[in-house]
Amino acid sequence: MTETDAIDLSNAASFAFWTPVTVRYCDQDDLGHINNCSYPEFIEVGRVAFLGGLLEPEQHPGIDFILARIAINFLNEGHFPGVMQIGSRILKLGNKSMTTGFGVFLDGECKATAECVNIYFRTDTRETIPIPSDIRGQLEADPMQTARAQEGSLGKQNRG
Repeated sequence: MTETDAIDLSNAASFAFWTPVTVRYCDQDDLGHINNCSYPEFIEVGRVAFLGGLLEPEQHPGIDFILARIAINFLNEGHFPGVMQIGSRILKLGNKSMTTGFGVFLDGECKATAECVNIYFRTDTRETIPIPSDIRGQLEADPMQTARAQEGSLGKQNRG
């Protein structure tokens, strides 16, 4: 068992940082459920809200991160209308990368889970770089980003 296997992404208690995403009518398919192609969009909204506050341009000029991998597990059907609640957290920190975990919930039921690998890089040279030490420290101390969630960072991003 790896360290990320110990975290149950289908359990809402695994998350402190939440992002609501409105399910649109066009997210459905001919079967009447939310299409599998919509879930990466829901996860991306959660990923951007969760990671967006980590890099301050003044403190980290010319540094960003890029999505290198996404894996989604579809667990249950979801139906329009509703608001997906995307739970986000850190699963693992590498030297230059971080693995984030997501739970996609509708009406309290987990519809999908996902893991994403994000790699830090310099925007001018496109070279990968180690995770900045201040960010690493913050993520190691609080992988669920509870403090940021309590500051009101969650819920400000919503796709309408």
